[in-house]
Amino acid sequence: MATTLAHSALAFTAASGSASDAFRSSSNGVNGVPLRALGKARFSMKRNLAVTAKLRKVKKHDYPWPADPDPNVKGGVLTHLSHFKPLKEKPKPVTLPFEKPLVEIEKKIIDVRKMANETGLDFSDQIISLENKHQQALKDLYLNLTPIQRVNIARHPNRPTFLDHVFNITDKFVELHGDRAGYDDPAIVTGIGTIDGNRYMFMGHQKGRNTKENIQRNFGMPTPHGYRKALRMMYYADHHGFPIVTFIDTPGAYADLKSEELGQGEAIAHNLRTMFGLKVPIVSIVIGEGGSGGALAIGCANKLLMLENAVFYVASPEACAAILWKTAKASPKAAEKLKITASELCKLQIADGIIPEPLGGAHADSLWTSQQIKNAINKEMEELKKMDSEALLKHRMMKFRKIGGFQEGIPIDPKKKRNMKLKEEPKAVKTAVVDLEGEVEKVKMQILEAKKSSDKPALLPLTETIEKLKKEVDNEFAEAVNALGLKDRFESLQEEFSKVSSQDQLMHPALKEKIQKLRHEFTQSLSSAPNYEDLKYKLDLLKELSKAYKYEEKNNRAATLKQEVNSKFNEIMERPDVKEKTATLRAEIENAGVSNLDDLDDSLKGKILELKKELDTEFVGVLKSLGLDVQKRPKEPIEQILPSEVKTKIEELDEEINHKIENVINSSDLKDKIELLKLEVAKAGKNPDSATKNRIVALEQQIKQSLAAAVEASNLKEKHEKLKAEVSKTIESSGGSDGSLRKENPNEVYVF
Repeated sequence: MATTLAHSALAFTAASGSASDAFRSSSNGVNGVPLRALGKARFSMKRNLAVTAKLRKVKKHDYPWPADPDPNVKGGVLTHLSHFKPLKEKPKPVTLPFEKPLVEIEKKIIDVRKMANETGLDFSDQIISLENKHQQALKDLYLNLTPIQRVNIARHPNRPTFLDHVFNITDKFVELHGDRAGYDDPAIVTGIGTIDGNRYMFMGHQKGRNTKENIQRNFGMPTPHGYRKALRMMYYADHHGFPIVTFIDTPGAYADLKSEELGQGEAIAHNLRTMFGLKVPIVSIVIGEGGSGGALAIGCANKLLMLENAVFYVASPEACAAILWKTAKASPKAAEKLKITASELCKLQIADGIIPEPLGGAHADSLWTSQQIKNAINKEMEELKKMDSEALLKHRMMKFRKIGGFQEGIPIDPKKKRNMKLKEEPKAVKTAVVDLEGEVEKVKMQILEAKKSSDKPALLPLTETIEKLKKEVDNEFAEAVNALGLKDRFESLQEEFSKVSSQDQLMHPALKEKIQKLRHEFTQSLSSAPNYEDLKYKLDLLKELSKAYKYEEKNNRAATLKQEVNSKFNEIMERPDVKEKTATLRAEIENAGVSNLDDLDDSLKGKILELKKELDTEFVGVLKSLGLDVQKRPKEPIEQILPSEVKTKIEELDEEINHKIENVINSSDLKDKIELLKLEVAKAGKNPDSATKNRIVALEQQIKQSLAAAVEASNLKEKHEKLKAEVSKTIESSGGSDGSLRKENPNEVYVF
């Protein structure tokens, strides 16, 4: 656009610059000519002054009002004012990770239909079967969702938004904008609408339906302007008596620097305080995720309803997991512990009702979901409209006062007070096989170092590793039981056994048969468990380390006992009377002047043998005082002394005794006692009480008496005595009897 002014003889053209540049200074005039001078000379100058200006092209504002509005549109002609229009393109389907099995079935159905169309064959039976299978899988999946799966559904990109539901449930709706402080936050939408002729004030968080809308709506995270806009509409509704319906769907308030500078916390707090003073009914509906104070700022209502797959939380599962477990991967565990689903919040009396969703989530049938929301609003408002203002305020206050309720004036048992919060046993974490191998190698090195240095206990690292391996094996067994589907049966039998043990009764044969049957079944199917290889490896490793532990413990015990025995022997030999006798006898032997002990006279030999017997007696007493059983036996192994016929008799008698003992043990009475003894020992553990010890000792005595009675009833005892006498006679005949000092008892040693 150009404008030309014929003003005076002084002409200038500003085509190369802008009009603002030409008239930049009113004091200096145009191009240095004062304006006052131009005014005086106005009538004396020629009228050929020309000023040319060009306006910059800008983007035309996109108004929502169409060129030809339809007056018969649903919701009235004012609906055209809304920027929220139907999407031009259908949203792309989004498959959540846990829905992949359903997608595979759907793909099969598509392939079969395509094959039917291409070949012209009838595959209707296969298609119906696959559709039934898909429907059943969908039902099984969505009726048993985990908390983290519900979180994923609540965040589904295609989930219906606040405005989707509002336009579905209202007869008319007009959006109201602005906080009257300079800004209109698109993340919170407010407006007046009617449902079945009843007028309501609607407000809620608005997410986008695609990336462009999400950026425009700030992903449903309001700034302080949004909360102040909602506050303005609350005052408006309270003034005109409109019931308020709020829709919650936000991950939380926007937490950027600008929002904090504008008073994000103050805006939320102001809303909380104001909502508790509004004299109109308020119903809040969580349609997606309700995050922290950003959701509560429009959620202080008389009734809080939740869609079936909605969640309401203080902190998101990812944030909670990052704080408590230092990793967002623990979000499934955090979601379970936070109790954020609709059913759990209803149990805690935080939510007042659950609005059902179709199988597949609200996005599977948004119109049906909106209809359920409409029915819930009508039902709750019908109840709340019967209350007067005072009753509404009290009802709203008591709803939040009863959350986390407590009792006063009731004394608490000291034990209960101490254990008010029981510690949760940490869930066992499996150790990788490679890590176990590394730990075992490390233990071996520690044992070797401990053997070199006597001040370090050699068994300590081995004991710790064995205890850890025992826990690992127990966990592997538990996992195998669970994988094989035997967990419920094991728990049922364990409960039955606990009842029998608590009553100190003998196990019923039926219960014993159940245990044996389950043990056999578990043993037979154990190899098919998914963790069988890890279990087998850890079990073999545990057996190997236990064997090494017993060996090391035996060596340590033997070394300690050897030191004690040597110490006691030294004490005996260092006694004055023994030293005097030894010195006297040594002097007599030297005075005899013989080089061979056999050349000594009989009296000196007798003194030596007498001193030897005396010292042997004292040595045996010392060994017995240390709890050792001392016996004389030939130096040579019995196998080398006894003749072959005696060896055959011993083997036959051993076999006969073992056979008799097996028959006695297999008898029902003794077998029950042995099983009961095993159970008592297993139940007692490492630290049994006195009553348990007494029961174990009594059972052991009964079993020994039964075995002894069975042996005495047969002729085995006579055979044993006869064979014992024959063996003794054979051993005696193998020794010397000429009375010489060297051959006095040449084949006998003391053993313990």
